[in-house]
Amino acid sequence: MLIRNARLVAVTDVVDGPVDVRLEEGRVVEVGPGLPPHDHEREHDAGGRWLAPGLWDQHVHLGQWTLASARLDLAPARSSAEAVALVRERLEEWPDLPVIGWGHRPTAWPENPSVSDLDAIDTDQPIVLIAGDGHHGWLNTTALHVLALSTRDSVVSEAEWFMAYGRLATVLGTDGTGPDAYRRSMEAAAAQGVVGLVDLEFSGGVADWVARWADGASLLRIRHACYADGLDDVLSRGLRSGDPLADSVSDPGGRLTMGPLKIISDGSLNTRTAWCCEPYAEKAVAGFESGQPNQTPAELRDLLARATAGGLDVAVHAIGDRAVTEALAAFAETGAHGGIEHVQLTTRDDVRRMAGLGVRASVQPAHLLDDRDVTERLWPGRAERCFPLRWMLDEGVDVVLGSDAPVSPLDPWLAIAAAVHRSGDEREPWHPEQAITAREALAASTDGWGTVAVGHPGDLVLLDADPLDGSSDRAHGLRLRSFGENVVATWVAGEVAYSRDPS
Repeated sequence: MLIRNARLVAVTDVVDGPVDVRLEEGRVVEVGPGLPPHDHEREHDAGGRWLAPGLWDQHVHLGQWTLASARLDLAPARSSAEAVALVRERLEEWPDLPVIGWGHRPTAWPENPSVSDLDAIDTDQPIVLIAGDGHHGWLNTTALHVLALSTRDSVVSEAEWFMAYGRLATVLGTDGTGPDAYRRSMEAAAAQGVVGLVDLEFSGGVADWVARWADGASLLRIRHACYADGLDDVLSRGLRSGDPLADSVSDPGGRLTMGPLKIISDGSLNTRTAWCCEPYAEKAVAGFESGQPNQTPAELRDLLARATAGGLDVAVHAIGDRAVTEALAAFAETGAHGGIEHVQLTTRDDVRRMAGLGVRASVQPAHLLDDRDVTERLWPGRAERCFPLRWMLDEGVDVVLGSDAPVSPLDPWLAIAAAVHRSGDEREPWHPEQAITAREALAASTDGWGTVAVGHPGDLVLLDADPLDGSSDRAHGLRLRSFGENVVATWVAGEVAYSRDPS
């Protein structure tokens, strides 16, 4: 394919004037003005539009994101009573179906959610309400029994919840994440300019992804992560990070690959389980006033060592500053490769340690829009150390961006806008000293590929406008938040993944 008359977005290098870009066998082989045509070559006239490397979301729970549109939206609930009222309305509309909800954030509620609140609803249907950060499930007794969980009056959280989540298909009858549903999620991502995803879904394994891919869920590049319970299977297959998972017939370009071992080393801010150096200011979990780890130091190091010996990168979820410190110690002792997911609260010294160890920071900037107010309440005096993107880039840390969908929408432009402007409403930016530039945020969203050049994969997005054209004021922030509207076409390995003009 030959893309003619395109202006290159200056992700790294500046290229003046329109150029032509030639792709062969899924890669960029020539860039320059007035390239001569080749026989049997498709041509696409960019019409002076802007061409950039395709975007990556480095942290997605793709199965959960695929399910999200069918779930009851609980984000508007401001109390347990309001959430229960929303569940009652859903059951009045569909009395013969289970209720699967998503998005409530009870940290600011006047009371904690309880099983008895849901049991008071007159229904025989299971009710499963998933917190907006994904770290707990609020269930009625019927759902507890169906998911083989012990009876209680509190929510199911952290490791116990993550294991139970994989059994949700037993509640739903079908989990609603067949290949067609995955394909639709990929199509929606491609319409935002996304060419690749790192899938950190809790359930499923290599065989599931290979079957899904063969059945048509094959539009984008996918890196599939495993968890500790799937590590033996991955190691027994001899898979290393970057290895293709599917055969050359169903995936001739090797776009479905093995990703990292994902380890959830602590909890979350909203459940007050993120492991911190100082206690939470209010509503702390009894006995764990500073949050808690999900593994002992020895268990964490063992997982990193096993993954490293098997050739796997690791992705360690660490939200609290103590969790980040312990994760870095494990990286240092084991020589593991990979990164820390979230890095929501940390210190400048640990940022420097990340740089020295070559540990990547995988950050989801849109979380700061949701967590701004709760951070000030639960971590007072620590907000200047939250989402410290400026520190990390200044110290030389490799920063990549993602969404954590469905915790935040699978929208790379929202993540870029949040990283640059750090405000999602009319308030002034939240700790603007930690903001980064639009160019830096875009570079952190392209999987390491800079301005389109020879040797790059043919993973490209064509845009109506230049996302770097603007200042760091509120107007530019609003423009970036909706920049997906400017996506004209997306190519993966030189093949069309999205086109605004199907003709």
